[in-house]
Amino acid sequence: MKRFWGTALLSLTIVTAMSFFSVIKNGFSQDWRTASRASAGLAPDPATTPEAVVQVYAARAVRWRGYFGVHTWISAKRENADQYTVYEVIGWRLYSGGSAVVVHNRPPDGRWFGAEPELLRELRGPNVEQIIDRIETAVGDYPYADSYVIWPGPNSNTFVAFVARQVPELALDLPPTAIGKDYLGPNPFGRAASGTGYQFSLFGLLGLTVAKEEGLELNLLGLTFGIDAVEPAIKLPMIGRIGTEYIARRAVAAPAGVAAGE
Repeated sequence: MKRFWGTALLSLTIVTAMSFFSVIKNGFSQDWRTASRASAGLAPDPATTPEAVVQVYAARAVRWRGYFGVHTWISAKRENADQYTVYEVIGWRLYSGGSAVVVHNRPPDGRWFGAEPELLRELRGPNVEQIIDRIETAVGDYPYADSYVIWPGPNSNTFVAFVARQVPELALDLPPTAIGKDYLGPNPFGRAASGTGYQFSLFGLLGLTVAKEEGLELNLLGLTFGIDAVEPAIKLPMIGRIGTEYIARRAVAAPAGVAAGE
C-alpha cells in the first residue's frame, strides 16, 4: 500500500508540474495586440456542415490572468447558415459605455489572444435550432451586462454559466479554472451550471456544488477544488481538471522520445 500511494503521489506531482509549466508556456508574455486570433480547426466548416451546431469553448485568459483562469464563450450556427455567431462577455467593452455582452461573428474556435481553445461541449442536429433560440433569450436576460469584475465575478464565466443554467440541455461542466462560474449574485442558492445538481454560493467567494456533471466542488475565495467520481478526476485551481482523460491528452502532446511519467 505504501508503494501504491507513493506511486500515485509521484504521478500526481508529475502531472501537476507538467500542467503548470504548460500554462506558463502558453504564451502569456506575448503582446496581446499581435497575438493570434485565428481558428484552431475545432469547429465544423459551415460550407460542409448544413446542420445546426452549438459549441462552448474555454481558453486561458490574457496575460497574467491566464495563470489563474480561463475565458469561456458560446458559439452557434443555425441550419444552413454560412457563419457562426459568438456570444461572450468582454470587460473592456464597458470602458466605452457599451454592454459587456458581445454578440458578433468571429471564428468560433479562434485562439484567445494566442491561447489555444478547448472544446467543452458540442450539440448538433435538428433540435439544436430550438436550443439556439433559448440561448439567445438567455443572452438577452443576462442581468450583469453593465458590470464586469475579474474576481470573483460577474465576468465572462459568470455569463456562460448563467446561459447554461437557462439551457440545461447543454449539460455544461465548466472547468475549475473558470473563475466566476459560481457567482450567483444576491441569491445564494441555485442550480449548478450543468443543470444536473445544485449549488450554494456567497457572491462567488465561498460555496459548494453537488451535481452529476460537476461532481463535488468546493469554492474558496473563487478557487475551485473538487472531485468527479463519474469521470474520475480531481479539480484544482490554476491547474484545472486532472484525470484519466487529461493524462492521456498530455501524453499525446509529450515530445517525441519522452515516455509518459519520465
